[in-house]
Amino acid sequence: METDIQESRDIEIDLLLEAVFRKYGHDFRDYIRVHVKRRIDHRMRVSGCNHISEMQHRILYDRRFFETFLQDFSINVTELFRDPSFYLAVRREVAPVLKTHPHIKIWHAGCATGEEVYSMAILLREEGLSQKARIYATDYHPAVVQQARAGIYPIDMMKEYTGNYQKSGGRRSFADYYRADYDSVIFDRSLRDGVIFADHNLVTDGVFGDMHMIVCRNVLIYFNRNLQHRVIRLFIDSLLPGGFLCLGKKESLRFTGCDHLFETVSDSEKIFKKRLFDSGDRIRRDQ
Repeated sequence: METDIQESRDIEIDLLLEAVFRKYGHDFRDYIRVHVKRRIDHRMRVSGCNHISEMQHRILYDRRFFETFLQDFSINVTELFRDPSFYLAVRREVAPVLKTHPHIKIWHAGCATGEEVYSMAILLREEGLSQKARIYATDYHPAVVQQARAGIYPIDMMKEYTGNYQKSGGRRSFADYYRADYDSVIFDRSLRDGVIFADHNLVTDGVFGDMHMIVCRNVLIYFNRNLQHRVIRLFIDSLLPGGFLCLGKKESLRFTGCDHLFETVSDSEKIFKKRLFDSGDRIRRDQ
């Protein structure tokens, strides 16, 4: 009996995800199932839906409800200078290489609400790279991208963020980069001068090149193996030879079939460098 119920529930989830893709073009079918179930269960509890099929009906016929559902799937677990040791490794291992280029293009894929984008913008400024760098910050949810563009965050998080900044090798007072406004802080508008915020869906959209560095941390863990392979291939095609790929600490290139295309810069921080030869052993030039 319990097996039959679970089987029926799995069918309902499949139909729901298929409906979302066909109606709105957002594809969650290759997200890991445990994440999908958790998000669906949360929205059912909050909305008072008794069955997944009931929620599917509301998603198909109520655009505002769908927008709320879409927000549930947005991966917004982030913070400024998250994992300070990563940013310290970027300062020591990556920045010296970036300084050799006349211009730099960096893609923050799955930027969420933007905390890590501003972290990178601050790091680039302190390394003397901001004038020749352009950051492309993308996410699939327009509302999340707009929040990132605004650069407004809760003031009660600043103590923790200041600690992260200091551990990452920060060279100034962190307060120099923002101003307080009641219960929030607003980051210096000049940090956004070199940032382009845009909508981009890693699951359904194409190449975003030619990049000297791609940062996509703690996103692939929500994808199944097939989708991880597809996204890694997208990154390879978007990355210049000698460019850097930065993943989350729980993510890896192993078992993707693409690890031979990269050198490991920092195994602990999951920073990789694309080899100068592609899979066809042809040298590509950085224009």
